[in-house]
Amino acid sequence: MNRDQFVYQQATRVSVFGLAIQVPLGLFLLIFGRVTGDSSFILASVYVLTGVLIWLSLIVLFHQHGLERIEALENEEIDERRVGDQSVFEGEREPSQAASRRLLFMHQWLMPTMSGIVAILLSGISYFTITWLARLDDTAGNAVTFGVGGFLGWQLAICAVLALFSFIFSRFVAGMAQKLAWQNLRGGAGAMVGNALVLLAIAVGIVFQVFRKPAVLEGIAYGIAIFLAIIAAEIFLNLILNIYRPRRHNELSRPAFDSKLLGLAAAPDSIVRSINEAVNYQFGFDITSSWGYQLLLRSILRLSLLGIVVLVLMSMVVVVQPGEQAVRLRGGKVVGEIAHGSLVLKWPWPFESIERFNVGQIRSLVLGSKLLPTSKVNLWPIEGEPDSSRRPFIVLAKSIDRTQEQLGYLGVSSPLSVKDQSTDTSQVVTQFALVDADIVLEYRVKEDGLLEYLNFSGDIRSRRTILDMRERALRALALREVSQYLSTRTLDQVLSPTGDSLVLQLKQRIQAAFDRSGSGVEVVGILIPVLRPPAGEPAGMFEELSIDIQNARKVVDEANRLVNTTMSTLVGSPDIARRVVLDINLLRDIEREHGKDSPEALQKRSTIENMIVDARAQAASIIGVARARRWSMLMSARATASEVLGQAPSYRAAPEIYRERAIMAVLSRALAAARIKYVLAIDPSRIEFDVQMEQPEPGLNLGDYLEKKE
Repeated sequence: MNRDQFVYQQATRVSVFGLAIQVPLGLFLLIFGRVTGDSSFILASVYVLTGVLIWLSLIVLFHQHGLERIEALENEEIDERRVGDQSVFEGEREPSQAASRRLLFMHQWLMPTMSGIVAILLSGISYFTITWLARLDDTAGNAVTFGVGGFLGWQLAICAVLALFSFIFSRFVAGMAQKLAWQNLRGGAGAMVGNALVLLAIAVGIVFQVFRKPAVLEGIAYGIAIFLAIIAAEIFLNLILNIYRPRRHNELSRPAFDSKLLGLAAAPDSIVRSINEAVNYQFGFDITSSWGYQLLLRSILRLSLLGIVVLVLMSMVVVVQPGEQAVRLRGGKVVGEIAHGSLVLKWPWPFESIERFNVGQIRSLVLGSKLLPTSKVNLWPIEGEPDSSRRPFIVLAKSIDRTQEQLGYLGVSSPLSVKDQSTDTSQVVTQFALVDADIVLEYRVKEDGLLEYLNFSGDIRSRRTILDMRERALRALALREVSQYLSTRTLDQVLSPTGDSLVLQLKQRIQAAFDRSGSGVEVVGILIPVLRPPAGEPAGMFEELSIDIQNARKVVDEANRLVNTTMSTLVGSPDIARRVVLDINLLRDIEREHGKDSPEALQKRSTIENMIVDARAQAASIIGVARARRWSMLMSARATASEVLGQAPSYRAAPEIYRERAIMAVLSRALAAARIKYVLAIDPSRIEFDVQMEQPEPGLNLGDYLEKKE
């Protein structure tokens, strides 16, 4: 082929046509993906729009090639006209090579620069795509959602048609690139076949999406990102090799965005030729021309069809192993009976499918965020910060209103009256404690509960979780029963259960909840590898709590002992004390309603007194002493009254003499102990003094200090 300007003009027109396909294709995928919310279409559109740079580079390059050919023809024509003549412009021929120099500049700088930009864009798209897909499983609040359009039929048709059109155009461009003048079109063919591969992969993912396999489409998105990273790496490698690759004079380098991997996909016949050459080389002769090889080539279609038929027939027979159960699904609906360890015949996929379940397998389900690592010695206090992702369980603490208990022991009502017990302040405040526990549920499918197990919930696994919907439902039911049961037990009952063990009670409650829900699950066992207070400060103070509880019990016991001793001393026994206190409270109520002197109050007071006296305790002794003192005082008062009544006749007979005698008796009693005596305010005519003079004796005379009785 002559390398004239028309050859390069044809390449330029093809490049413009490729650009006219690439731009609308990328914009259509981008708009369709944004409207329908399909993430895979948006990813494909970004890759397609990156290929626009390749077609623009080829347009500029081939246009410059055409200009360079025109310039070369003009220079040749000038040389032919002036053969043998000296030109006055001989020294000015250099500027006529401007187009050639620009072409050389494009090969040396423009093509590598565009290739580097394409590689950077592809690597950036790959990096951000992988990073964005990694956020699908993010649990820190930065999660994203992989969107899938709601028009799967139209999406599949669009991807299939565009992929086919892109592949056909890439084959056309790859055929042109076999000519030496058009070899740079291989980069455009690679970009177009890349579009076809990406769209074909998305079409495959949409097919699986129709059959409710969303993970396949997300995996294809990962695959596309990795594919872009590989192409970007190849372009970078081509850039480096083009720098150090030796070339002949005037030999132009191959653009780095011309991917050999995509070139193989654009020209698959070259792969077949390479395989033929490899086979011939291995056997040492041209085996591809033999009759056996030609027969194989002629029969390859029939053999492929036979292999497909055999595979389809094999897929219609399913072996159910012993210990397994299987059901046939047709359009998601269970058909037929449950198979137990036998051969099952079914229609080929996608008309029917088989779901096998190992009903004898024991499955584990952690009723919590995660299990704590355990060691041989598990201490309650934990060093370091507590794990905020763990959620402790609520249990009842050892909460007893001590004052109410002591008053109730004595039969005394609370200081708050019965009428005020409706208020919150009069209620016994329930205190709670926290327990950190690792609870593992072990279960399996019942022998006759496979259908219930399948109808209970689906096995779809939501994003950002390792459990499917069925496991999440079972976990929620079990966790509800565990939380409700532990919230009704005290801390001592949880950490030190008596009677039926904690594990057995939890197992029975969870099994009952599963049966009510129709889950078709049998609870095999409950494992509690860790049961302790929460980590951090509560764990370190838990031993102090136990000590405080023991001290509180000691104080209560001592108080009870003191009460029993005191009550036994006072009224004989604690039981009598309770009855006495109860009757005293009733007496107060009677006095408040009827008065202290009412017959009811007097009768109740007498009953209480008789009860205390009959007990023959210290209180009865005090009452007996009081009664004796009362009688003594009463008899003394009666004696004084009788003496006064007996002196009344003497007073009536001689009042003056009675008065004087009484005065002298008083003075005699009062002045008996006085050593110096004075008699004042008495008529002298009525006084007679009898004085006896005696010599005082030395020494102590006890007679002077003894009271003389009259």
